[in-house]
Amino acid sequence: MELKKLKKILEDYKKGKISQKEVLKELQYLPYKDIGFSKIDTHRNLKFGFPEVIYAPGKKIQHLIKIVENMMKLHSNFMITKIEKDVSEKLKEKFPSLIYFPEAKIMSAKKKKPIKKGYICVVCAGTSDIPVAEESATTAEILGNRVERIYDAGVAGIHRILDKVNILNKSKCVIAVAGMEGALPSVIGGIVAKPVIAVPTSVGYGTNFSGITPLLTMLNSCSPNVVVVNIDNGFGAAFFAHLIS
Repeated sequence: MELKKLKKILEDYKKGKISQKEVLKELQYLPYKDIGFSKIDTHRNLKFGFPEVIYAPGKKIQHLIKIVENMMKLHSNFMITKIEKDVSEKLKEKFPSLIYFPEAKIMSAKKKKPIKKGYICVVCAGTSDIPVAEESATTAEILGNRVERIYDAGVAGIHRILDKVNILNKSKCVIAVAGMEGALPSVIGGIVAKPVIAVPTSVGYGTNFSGITPLLTMLNSCSPNVVVVNIDNGFGAAFFAHLIS
């Protein structure tokens, strides 16, 4: 933490030299808590309305425990993403109050009631895409959004999505999750007047190339209301949907 700079900002505010808006602008970039192997960005909440999210893969359990310990002191809620069940169980031993959402592979301190009007619609092409779709849906709910789910509605049986157009059009935005060839977001983008956030998944046969094929399909969409996140990035899609909805 740049403590001297922080004190100077607060002193200037008390003296009326800078406005509250200017204080908040400065505080967006500091401070952070240095715990050696990790630097916890304690002001991410100020920038986005939610704390820094912990990405679990690749982290040692002792590191996760220390990070969570500090997050619980700093924030009333937070999230851990892509966390496997065995790792979540080890964290639960240390922090029994944490909630694990197995299908989404997410842990959080709590799941609050929706605070936003309207809803985000999460659609996935096939049942195999549900884990990524659930990462999106659960993330959006933890952030305080209401979510409507439409699952197993891919283009191979397009009538399964066409009779849901009313639900899609009443949403604030749509998250469309698909593997295989990844055509679903373009189809949805062509029939609704809402932002569509496309999420390619690594689900599919050989030439799916672990998600590269649907990623390229989605990036080449001719529907102007479609944007794309990275492969299997259900969290990123939900966070962006939260910001714009």
